[in-house]
Amino acid sequence: MTTLAPPPSQEDARRSHRAGPPADGGVAARARRLFTGPEEDPRWARPTLWGILLLATALYAWNLTSITGNTFYDAAVYSGTKSWKAFFFGALDSGSFITVDKPPFALWVMGLSARVFGYGTWQLMLPMIAAGTGSVAILYRQIKRDFGPIAGTISALVLTLTPITVAITRDTNPDPILVLLMMLGAAALMKAVRNGKLMPLVWSAVAIGFAFNTKMMQAYVVLPVFFLVYLWATNVSLGKRIRNLAVATVALIVSSAWWMVIVDLIPASSRPYIGGSTDNTVWDLVIGYNGFGRIFGASSSVGSQGNGASFGGSSGLYRMFNEIMGGQISWLIPFAAIALVGGLVLRGRAPRTDAKRAALMLWGGWFVLHFLTFSLAEGTFHPYYVTAMAPGIAALAGAGGVLLYRAFREGSAAKWAWVLPAAIAASSVWAVVLLQRVSGSGTVYTVAEIVVAVAGIASVLGLLVGRFTKRHRLMGFAALAAVVALLAGPAAYSVSAATSSTNGTNPTAGPSTGGGMGGGGGGMGGAPSGGTTGKSGSAPSNSGSGSGKMGTPPSGTAPSGSGSSTGKTGTTEAGTESGSKSTSESGAQSAGGGMGGGTQVSSEMITYLKKHQDGATWLLAVSTDQTASSIILESGQPVISMGGWSGSDNAMTLAKLKSLVKSGKLHYIIVSSDGGQGTSSAIATWVKAHGTAVKSSAYSSSSSTTSTSSSSTSSGLYRLDASDVS
Repeated sequence: MTTLAPPPSQEDARRSHRAGPPADGGVAARARRLFTGPEEDPRWARPTLWGILLLATALYAWNLTSITGNTFYDAAVYSGTKSWKAFFFGALDSGSFITVDKPPFALWVMGLSARVFGYGTWQLMLPMIAAGTGSVAILYRQIKRDFGPIAGTISALVLTLTPITVAITRDTNPDPILVLLMMLGAAALMKAVRNGKLMPLVWSAVAIGFAFNTKMMQAYVVLPVFFLVYLWATNVSLGKRIRNLAVATVALIVSSAWWMVIVDLIPASSRPYIGGSTDNTVWDLVIGYNGFGRIFGASSSVGSQGNGASFGGSSGLYRMFNEIMGGQISWLIPFAAIALVGGLVLRGRAPRTDAKRAALMLWGGWFVLHFLTFSLAEGTFHPYYVTAMAPGIAALAGAGGVLLYRAFREGSAAKWAWVLPAAIAASSVWAVVLLQRVSGSGTVYTVAEIVVAVAGIASVLGLLVGRFTKRHRLMGFAALAAVVALLAGPAAYSVSAATSSTNGTNPTAGPSTGGGMGGGGGGMGGAPSGGTTGKSGSAPSNSGSGSGKMGTPPSGTAPSGSGSSTGKTGTTEAGTESGSKSTSESGAQSAGGGMGGGTQVSSEMITYLKKHQDGATWLLAVSTDQTASSIILESGQPVISMGGWSGSDNAMTLAKLKSLVKSGKLHYIIVSSDGGQGTSSAIATWVKAHGTAVKSSAYSSSSSTTSTSSSSTSSGLYRLDASDVS
């Protein structure tokens, strides 16, 4: 008896085709699919992704030589290329006197690039550009897997054109590395949710642990939603879910704490002082300056500048929409919020393990947790922090937008005829408000405002007319118009960020709004002068222009808290002696006082110090990280920052100073003419009593000076020798 098997389904045929050997030789076919995408994808999907990734790379790398890095981190990276000890600890100087106030993973990534390729602009920027573009690629893959290529494409494009993400990726702050690691954690988590296996969950925890070693507690913002999504949506028994989470928690603790434990176990005398801490421990940095101090505004670190110090406006639920932050991140927040609620409602009756709802929970929780954390934080807050919120907004815009569109097109008029048009209208109106705030700032913003208004109206009307007349093609064109309307404003800001110089300490996109320290950059990231050939561990000899780019001497870095709205905030227009470049030795804050405030460190002084270094480990001791980092990059020599970022760390004591002088490791120190408070006052008093004042005429080619010192013969610079220590 003959039986006839049923014909294979289309899905079975596709599986059979993918399982068999490629028709044209295997390797060539796989290489072609890398660029064209899987056969089941639309023909446009993979080329469009490559176009978006190319756009992202272009925005992040455009006019690379004009990028102004953060001098603070640039100096630490340079120091790490000169000393493996400084590399491991994340020390500001190669003599390893004090660390930066963050864990060193991002410094390691940039430092390895600089050791392999030599120190310079593109060498430091290469990992940042790769991290930014990699985050876009990961988001596309994650959203496409659950919601299709259209949703993935929209999400990738939104993340690419998020203004603050463009600005911070063109910088050497650690945030792009942080975001990439968090994205890797999210990808591994969703894999664990889908297959129920332990190892993807462990790798997710490890990724967040490395993110912790990039920016400490900020990496943990997403942890509550990670735990919730896995516990709720994974298709294994509750007991196994709890067990797996327990194992992953152990992995999280180990991957987060290993560096901290090692450093804190090393005797303080054998390692650098932990910058930003009050007791010279990483643990204090975790819970104080980089922990609760950021949230509640009162840090255990006297150098935290907590208690409300903010460059993003006052805390509160409106912060993300204010004059400073609005243009950086808020463009699609209304759309994302509506899409999140609508998407969850649409998936409300799906099984517990529904992948789409799990993804909405993950990215919605990512968005909400970051929004609340950044909005309500009362401690030090910089606009670029919110780049960590961008993946959540982008994911909801793509995934939620596609869900709303499908429901709008196929659902009943009573339930869904208004939700998608309302979301588009809300974000379009908000975009017009944001662009009105900067009206007159440039033609690009005026054009963007017109595009938003026209495309937004066309989109809303087209959707409504198409829905009620059953014209699906009209609805498709209206959806494209919505994408244009929602991205015209962010695109204008992003192009501005990519084509103009931004402040290296606190980069922002778009025109200056008078409070976010954005706009033109100010001399961040200079490379050491007198460097060598640019080989591994050395600095290129390309200084002298004073332009403030990496690869040139910085022109004077002031504390980031200076608060100027001129577009050059974070830098001081330092006076010069005989036309030379000079680095401002900024005054310490009142909490720290005294060491080095009100003086000038000119190129001529640096030349004098190098000539008379006499074998000392450190070229000079100054009060703050900002001043020390600029001198390190200009001189190529280690410089002591006695007071950390704000000048109020207890890194330098009188006993330690005497020990360094007596051993010949330090000869020169700058103290202010007006003394100071606390320990720094005692140091200043002792130095003035026992040291030899160096007159400015000893190194200046002119007797005239613009120094704030009382006369041209007093520079605040003192020479100390072993014989001066009793």
